[in-house]
Amino acid sequence: MRQFGPILAGLCATLVGIGLQRFAYAPLLPAMVQADWLTAGGAGTLGAANFAGYLAGAALAPTVGRRLGMRRALRTAIVLAACCFALCAWPGGLVWFLPWRTLAGIAGGVLMVLAGPAVQGVVAPGSRGMAAGVMFAGVGLGIAAGATIVPALLPAGLPAVWLTLAAVASALAVLSWPLWPEAPPPPRARLPRLRGGPIGRLVAAYALGGVAATPHMGWWPDYIARGLGQGTTMGSAYWLLYGVAAACGPALCGRLAYRIGVARAFFIGTVVQVVGVALPLTSQAVPVLVLSTALAGATTVGLTALALTRALELAGAATPGIWRISTVGWAAAQTATGFVLAWLYTVTGSHLPLFAVGLVAALGATVLARPATKKGRHGIPAPP
Repeated sequence: MRQFGPILAGLCATLVGIGLQRFAYAPLLPAMVQADWLTAGGAGTLGAANFAGYLAGAALAPTVGRRLGMRRALRTAIVLAACCFALCAWPGGLVWFLPWRTLAGIAGGVLMVLAGPAVQGVVAPGSRGMAAGVMFAGVGLGIAAGATIVPALLPAGLPAVWLTLAAVASALAVLSWPLWPEAPPPPRARLPRLRGGPIGRLVAAYALGGVAATPHMGWWPDYIARGLGQGTTMGSAYWLLYGVAAACGPALCGRLAYRIGVARAFFIGTVVQVVGVALPLTSQAVPVLVLSTALAGATTVGLTALALTRALELAGAATPGIWRISTVGWAAAQTATGFVLAWLYTVTGSHLPLFAVGLVAALGATVLARPATKKGRHGIPAPP
């Protein structure tokens, strides 16, 4: 039971740092555009700035952990995320929102990179798989929470939504405050060569998967609400399904990896992502949109869990360094893609080209993730 506290703290970290601070913005985007707080292009730029902050936070997290100590770094990051919610309650335009959404992204990057090592360092080896599953589920729970809070409070106005998100994040910061362990910071690990070979392909495939996930992550509720004219309530309903799928994705992908091996499971996950991104380009029928939402949500977090496990197979003791490179590469790819998609939407006024970009990236990830057919490929065999 002593392990429960750190695991709960890790759940709070991913729920606030990723699930709320990043994903609650998606259902808010159409409402902010309709309320003239931002233009559609400005809203997309703001989302890309958040990706840039996440990139900076992920890159700097090991240094922050070593300078401040893991406990203080994690406490500071989750409090910073809560404060940024509150500061976004004032309609100051793009110039006002940019620093706060960027800082929120930095906080999310720090939480994502440091929370895992902090928790895994104090959890018994036999419980680490369970601990990772609970932590990654926090992302989906945060998405679902944002999808519930936003439509319920929008009639009260956008400031009420932002302040409620700040209150929820603050409550989780208080809950997690005494639970963080005093764990050692990530070491300065020597990294194996990435050029060519399975490790390099894994990092590249994971980064392309981040590109493929960006249209749904940043624009899906807006596509439903404004692109298809179904309104913010329906946009949030689809986003709730996305969150539920994201919460279930790691467990489903883990079960698949247990049966067929991690490398093959990661490849199948990229194929599923291709289908999820391609569906909006084929039809606007409700069943198609529902299926696209579920597949995109499940693979967004599921592929992350599989990539981490695959890195452990391939890199062994160098896994922390490989995971930092993978996280930074994923964030960098999403940052660049976020700005490109914002520009593309401004130019075309349509969401469909955004999904076309995601589809090309998903296909590239599938090619890179294809397991080797020769003997000696890595994977976890299913037990007899």
